[in-house]
Amino acid sequence: MKRIILHSDMNACYASIEAKLNPKLKGIPMAVAGNPENRHGIILAKSEEAKKMGVKTGEPIWQAKGKCPNLTLVPPHYEEYLKHSKMARSLYYEYTNKVEPFGLDECYLDVTGYLYLFGSGEEIAHEIRNRMKEELGLTVSIGVSFCKIFAKLGSDMKKPDAVTVITEDNFKQKVWPLGVREMVGIGRATEKKLNKIGIFSLGDLAHAPVETLKSLLGINGVYLWQYANGLDIRPIVDRDHTESIKSIGNSSTCKRDLHSDEEVFNVMQELSFSVSRRLREAKLEARGVEVFVRNNELQSWNFAIPLEMASQSSIILVRRAMEIFKKKYNWSFPVRAVGIRAINLRNEGGGSQMDVFLNHEKFKKNEDVDTALYNIRKKYGKDSITFAALKRDIGLSSDITEVVTLPSRHYNMKNG
Repeated sequence: MKRIILHSDMNACYASIEAKLNPKLKGIPMAVAGNPENRHGIILAKSEEAKKMGVKTGEPIWQAKGKCPNLTLVPPHYEEYLKHSKMARSLYYEYTNKVEPFGLDECYLDVTGYLYLFGSGEEIAHEIRNRMKEELGLTVSIGVSFCKIFAKLGSDMKKPDAVTVITEDNFKQKVWPLGVREMVGIGRATEKKLNKIGIFSLGDLAHAPVETLKSLLGINGVYLWQYANGLDIRPIVDRDHTESIKSIGNSSTCKRDLHSDEEVFNVMQELSFSVSRRLREAKLEARGVEVFVRNNELQSWNFAIPLEMASQSSIILVRRAMEIFKKKYNWSFPVRAVGIRAINLRNEGGGSQMDVFLNHEKFKKNEDVDTALYNIRKKYGKDSITFAALKRDIGLSSDITEVVTLPSRHYNMKNG
């Protein structure tokens, strides 16, 4: 049975929600921006009016202001974005139980099994579009197609407040003339590689020898060829589906530059508390730790090291993280941003092979101390207990990015 897939994209999501909350922001050039004092002076989202003035997501505030001097800036209200995201998903679930989020503002819907209830995919898309305006006060652009990749392309074709249908009969006319950068998974670097061998459009990509693409881009080249030819059979998971977690991490751009191992350790220790908590809540243990570091010249590195034994302990995670940091970072420049990630995860209690060089008594003591810290924080709050060195201002920004990495779904693709 031919699938009917929808991709719904909330138009200028953050900016639209801010305008809904404050009607004075409607119809003017406006952007949601991070706090410049915490070095997050970039544009996170912009209104259609700001977009017309050339303002781009991700560019520095000063650059955006240069293009649009009357640009109004507002701080982000993530709790509101999350609230509206959940409201949108609740609406989507009225049409199918197969709803797959793609960030806060985008979702894939598989409505194949519900056409007899609600009409065609295009009819469902228009109904959702109208209800989003009436019930949430927000507009969406929706792509309707027979696979995920073309549904996503469809939602990008007409903005705002529109529905685009891409079928097996018309995709060559609608999709193939597009530039390769229009497809998810193709960034600037990949575009340059493709351009060098004469591939500029998605039609060029579709007609390229798959072995040439595999030689150029590895297995991703095969996936992109499949995408361009409409051979994307990746499923949309239902609401009860859970996926194994590959990694759990935290990172932050600091309020000030860090100049010593001790300063980096203090920030990393604070970040590791949350990583440890989320490991425990997910009933997972890490068998390795990865460190992210960016200097004040905006150069970035990632260093990884295995743990001697699988653990959930923030103390053990940060100790190993600092081992690899001290070994790899040469302090040519001060540190601006730090991250720590638990990697190579497994279910807790899986047992570990004994490391004859490990001080097992000290390891067990660190585990016990960390468990006690976790239990106290869980009962009385995260500020109820901490290490003395973390009581002072350690330069950590309040803007901390929490990251959970899930496996790729490329394994569902057909082989070219």
